[in-house]
Amino acid sequence: METIEVRLRGLGLALPAAPQMPPGVRLPFPWVRVVGCRALISGHGPTLADGSLARPLGKVGAEVSLDQAREAARLTGLAILGSLARELGTLERVACWTRVFGMVNSAPGFNRQPAVINGFSELILDVFGPERGAHARSAVGMAGLPFDIPVEIEGEVELHPA
Repeated sequence: METIEVRLRGLGLALPAAPQMPPGVRLPFPWVRVVGCRALISGHGPTLADGSLARPLGKVGAEVSLDQAREAARLTGLAILGSLARELGTLERVACWTRVFGMVNSAPGFNRQPAVINGFSELILDVFGPERGAHARSAVGMAGLPFDIPVEIEGEVELHPA
């Protein structure tokens, strides 16, 4: 059976470094919190390979196009996978995805939030397959997000015992 790490390489994907916060910002919570057989994933934004915030920043439907926002959601997915891998030691511990909450920094009148968060969902399905990757999901518009990121995503996965 193909491992998640092999599948990532086969898709030409690499997990980014830990998210870097802007100078002076300290987060008083973990990126991933394991409770029993669940991993709760704090809200992540799109990052580059070095963990820095990906650009463009701004509101989707104004400064950020739908295509750019979908890519931001995909990059957010990679950031989440990186955090999970660092916390769990291996992505093989993920038995299945259960829930995803996608937030889109939306310009007034923008209503395509589900299309934006599809960038995340499609990545997870490609990496984990339809059985392990299927998840319940919400995609909502927000008046603003931290640091003006276009997308923030949080979620939860069920774990195989360690």
